This record gives sequence, structure tokens and C-alpha cells, in this order.
Amino acid sequence: MPLPSTDTIFACATGPGRAAIAVVRISGPKAIDALRALGGQLGEPRRLMRVNLRFINGKQIIDSGLSVSFPGPNSYSGEDMVELHLHGGRAVIAGILGELARIPGLRPAEPGEFTRRAFDNGKMDLTEAEAVADLIAADTAAQQRQALRQLSGEFGRLCENWRAQLLRMLAHLEAFIDFPDEDLPKEIENEVKHAVDSLEAEIAGFLADNRRGERLRNGFHIAIIGPPNAGKSSLLNALARRDVAITAETAGTTRDVVEVQLDLEGFPVTIADTAGLREAADAVEAEGVRRALARAMEADLKLLVVDATSPGGLSPLSFSPALVIDANTIVVLNKVDLLSRQEQPFDMESVAAPIQRLSVKTGEGLAELLERLTAEIAARMPSEDGPLITRARHRAALEECLAALRRYDSDKLPELAAEDLRLAARALGRITGRVDVEDVLDLIFREFCIGK
Repeated sequence: MPLPSTDTIFACATGPGRAAIAVVRISGPKAIDALRALGGQLGEPRRLMRVNLRFINGKQIIDSGLSVSFPGPNSYSGEDMVELHLHGGRAVIAGILGELARIPGLRPAEPGEFTRRAFDNGKMDLTEAEAVADLIAADTAAQQRQALRQLSGEFGRLCENWRAQLLRMLAHLEAFIDFPDEDLPKEIENEVKHAVDSLEAEIAGFLADNRRGERLRNGFHIAIIGPPNAGKSSLLNALARRDVAITAETAGTTRDVVEVQLDLEGFPVTIADTAGLREAADAVEAEGVRRALARAMEADLKLLVVDATSPGGLSPLSFSPALVIDANTIVVLNKVDLLSRQEQPFDMESVAAPIQRLSVKTGEGLAELLERLTAEIAARMPSEDGPLITRARHRAALEECLAALRRYDSDKLPELAAEDLRLAARALGRITGRVDVEDVLDLIFREFCIGK
């Protein structure tokens, strides 16, 4: 259920801890009264004003700072809002928040409640509200650009345009239901069928995006796999440029999945080092092998590391290479520095995957591997143009809409055909928050930080 907007809420909108500046936000019908209760004066809207903020019913100053007011509905939340720009010491923030809590009708904000009120007051749709959370959480430049595109409302407008088309189709179809004796032209029914087919093809094409937007939001996942002692952990350390994983000559040193997050040319990447793939010596190693294979199956890209000096090639693997070598695999031929100039590595002509020669020890081939990884990631990430599906919730609703459109049949009873269009429109409405979203609002805004 929506939180009561009759309350006035407040929160520190900047990060915890000591800082040069802290911002406290107040939103609701008593926001201006709260400013005055602290000794501040109301200045010209949207212009900073110097204020001395004091303890309520006292003369002692808490802090000398700045205040700015945003009268509703022309504010972020759509309500009267005040921001206090303070010195960032803990005592200052605690003093201001403590005094605000003493004012009747004021209470601390819940996570995401300022943005929740912006949504409730029609300042943004649900896709834009989600983009706010994504922008705050963005770790790389590419994630930031995608969040800004979503925040512009591009995806929401696309969904609303599709929904408007469906509502027009539904209006035409219901004319046949409501006025059966009016001899409405058959061409209208044919036009509706043609429009449904066209919209079905458009949404199906939009869904066939290889999950690019979701992949960028959640990060690109790479699994490093291969037999023991091939140099998997050393490769992870080289890519991370620090010692993340333990390396040793002893086979089976890595028994669990070790992850590191990287920023490759603005793309968020999670690289996982896994246990060596071989016949396990004990139950613990067997579990490590199982997890390694599971991570390989889930990864967007696999780096299969093989020792170039091993005469058996891929034979140390305790499974068929076909299980992990596919279109998403790069074979990394490590330790090429140990080969003589005349010596050739084992025959890999039968391996249906690109091969990258590498020496983690000397660094030979590492720059080329990074270039290849960056190119592979860029090819699977979204371009800078056009709206994107960034969340599983969006995809599920679009798939539900598409299923309803595919059920549509102009030859069946008009009431049943109309219900298919109604269900399709309702699924689109849930994306932007137009209809039937109360059950997901709390889950969405719970992801936000307090003060936003």
C-alpha cells in the first residue's frame, strides 16, 4: 500500500560519515513550517539562502548553512520541499535530524520514499523511477549512460505508445460488441487484425535483443575454466592487476569460485576463477568442479585456459570439451613462453573456438586478450541509441503482452478477442505503473537508498 502522503518526511540525502557538506531533504505539507521551526527564513523559491539553524525552543545554533525551498507541485516529489545544505559533521547531522523528529507531523523517510512520492504525484513513471535507482547504483560510464537514457522516459514513452495503440484497437473492437445491429463496416475488424499483427511483430523484435540492457545493468560475466595448473588464477590476478586468487604449483589449490569486478572500457565485468576441471580427489574438490561447470554454463563468456606445454592438450579435462566450448568460448593457450621457437603447441585445429596465445608470466599476449575481451563485450552490449529493456520485470510484462497478442484471433467471439487486447494493454500498463502495480511498488522502492 502507498505510504501516507499527509506526513512530512525528512532524511539525510548524502552518504553517511564525515564530509564537507551534507544535504537534508524535507518533503510534505509541513516542510516550510519545519524550516521556520529551526529558525530559518523562507527565501525566494529555488534560490539558496544563508540561514542559522537552531535547536527548537532555544537560542543555541546547530549550524550555519544554506536552505532552498521548492514549492509543490514544481519539485522533485511534487510536494513542498526544503533542502538544508549543512556542514557534514556527524554532530551537525544528528542535531538537525533530532530536532526535525521532534516536530509534530514529521517522520524519517523510508528508503526511496521521496521518489515514491514523485511517482504517486505523477512526476515520473515507474520506468523513470527505476532509472533513478540505476543511476545511483551505476559503477561504470556505460551503466551511467544507460540509466540516463531510461531516466529520460524513452522506454516509458514507447510502452505508453504501444498501450495507446492497443486501446484504440480495443475501442474499435468493442464497437462491434456494443452495437451489433449497426452494420459496422467489416474493414474495421480487418484493420484491427492488421494492427495487432503489426504490433505483435514490433514487440517480438524488441524482445529479441539478446538481453543487452539487462546485461549492462547487471554486469557482464566471464568464467575462467580449465584443467589444474593451467594458469587460471594467475590470469585472474593479471586481469585484476592485483593478487586476488592464491596461486601455487599444487593441483586443486582453487576449490571455490573467486570473483573480481572490473571496469573494461566503461563496461561492468565480473570475472570468476574456478576450480580445475579433473577427476576430483575428494568430496570438497568434487563440489568445486561442480560449481566450476555451473558457473561456466551461466557465464556470458568463457575463457578456457590450457597449458601450451601439456602434450595431452585438453585431455586432462574430466569431461567432453564440447560441454564448454561453444560460440561463447575463447581458448587461452597459456605458458607459450616455455615453448622453444621451433616447438609447436599440441594440435588444436579440432577446437571450434578462437585461440589466444598468452604468457601470464611475461605478459605476452595479455594486451591482445584484453582487446579481444573488450571487443566481445562491446558487441554484446547495447548501442547508445534507442530504448532498452533493463529489468526482468519489464521483460516479463512484455512477454505477457506478446502472449496475449498471439492469442488474439479475429474469428473467435468478439468478447474473447477483446479480452486478449485488454490483457495485453494491462501488461504494458504495469511497466510504467499505469495499472495494477501496488504489489510491486514496495519491492521496487525498497532498493533505493534513504533520502532519494
